[in-house]
Amino acid sequence: MLVLALGLLVAQAISAVLLYRAAEQRRDASVVNSIGFRLIAEQATRDGRAAGARERRGRRRRAFNLRELEPPGPPPDRSRPFARLVRLSLQRSAMSPIGQDERRFKRYESALADLLDQQEIATTQIVVTRRMAGDDPHIRAIIEEAPRLPLQDWEERRVLVASIEQPGDGGWLTVRIPDPRRQIEGPAMIVLQTLVIFVVLVSLLYLVLRRITRPLAELTARVGDFSRQPDRVVKLIESGPSDTRRLIAAHNAMEARVAALLDEKDVMLGAIGHDLKTPLAALRVRIESVPDETQRERMAMSIEDITATLDDILSLARVGRSGALSEAVELGALAISVVEEFEDLGEPVTINDPPRLVAQVQVTWLKRALRNLIANAVRYGGNAEITVLQAGGQAILRVEDDGPGVPADQIEAMLEPFARGEASRNRATGGAGLGLTLARAIAEQHGGSLALENRAEGGLRAELCVPL
Repeated sequence: MLVLALGLLVAQAISAVLLYRAAEQRRDASVVNSIGFRLIAEQATRDGRAAGARERRGRRRRAFNLRELEPPGPPPDRSRPFARLVRLSLQRSAMSPIGQDERRFKRYESALADLLDQQEIATTQIVVTRRMAGDDPHIRAIIEEAPRLPLQDWEERRVLVASIEQPGDGGWLTVRIPDPRRQIEGPAMIVLQTLVIFVVLVSLLYLVLRRITRPLAELTARVGDFSRQPDRVVKLIESGPSDTRRLIAAHNAMEARVAALLDEKDVMLGAIGHDLKTPLAALRVRIESVPDETQRERMAMSIEDITATLDDILSLARVGRSGALSEAVELGALAISVVEEFEDLGEPVTINDPPRLVAQVQVTWLKRALRNLIANAVRYGGNAEITVLQAGGQAILRVEDDGPGVPADQIEAMLEPFARGEASRNRATGGAGLGLTLARAIAEQHGGSLALENRAEGGLRAELCVPL
């Protein structure tokens, strides 16, 4: 709408300029024709042949086509005393009454020269200027000789003075006409027309765009909600133009299909988890009959690793679809409770005095993510230091260690499933490689993020961000 309004404004501005120039050209033509007619008529009278002067004047007037030379609009009121006085103020003189320091109008002089040349009136020089009537000595002298003329504010009116030098001893012939005022109706009409066009066009465009954009806005909001809660299916009403309705229908079908696939995935994972955990539990019972204690312990550890890995896989698949409700939680207290769990196990985990920050989170999942980050720091760095801070509109749960860190080119890969910083499959050293992936998925489910970076003084820094 802004682009259209700007284009319309530019077009109307160009139109106004063209109309103004056309009006100025008509005004100039009217001025030149009025001056030319006065000069032609005076020249015809001077030529002699008094008996035929009136006829010649009539022929010249018809040839000159005075009706076309008049400016547009109603003809001027020639009965007004000042206009009649100026038109009668012809002057013949040996010298030009126009001074050298007065402003000359070259466009009038050039057009007047062409006009007189067409009428075969010889001139040596043409001078045109504009002055106030009070500054014109000839007009002032006429008015002083006739003090009873009903003239008002005549000194403040402007007149055009045209003087032509005739060849030989003809001297200078000077005529005066009132300076026609510029018509202001044109710009006013352009402004009014622009306002009307703006109101009509913008109103119609607003209604059309609203019909198009409202369904698109609803669809955009629904896509955002579905990305955060894929288990909640909402069917949008198909509205708007035909292509928008088809888009909404396609989205409804896609959303239903995605939700069905997610449900099938949960059912499949639940079945896999049940089918695997049952024989693992039975196997755990059977290994108690193994006489070799060392072998029995190794078997038990392997079963525990498989079970823990299976739990991580199921947890990763169920992030955001567990049905747990979000609640307002003081994040400092949440971090302290997790740290106390590690302290009870004798792990070197500390926490700085946290500020009071409240966020809407799923407590169980956020604790799970923080536990994974602290466990990684203790496992690879030997210690963990937790800091809770605020940056902008987010709360940051920062976990730092003093370990060797991670090569810069492997930091992004560490967030992928089954990527580990240690090559063994021993959970005591390397784990299954799902802890960071699960922590990132939990952070993104809350509308936040997880970032890893190496510390300048050594060690790794993990920052889990959630919106406040």
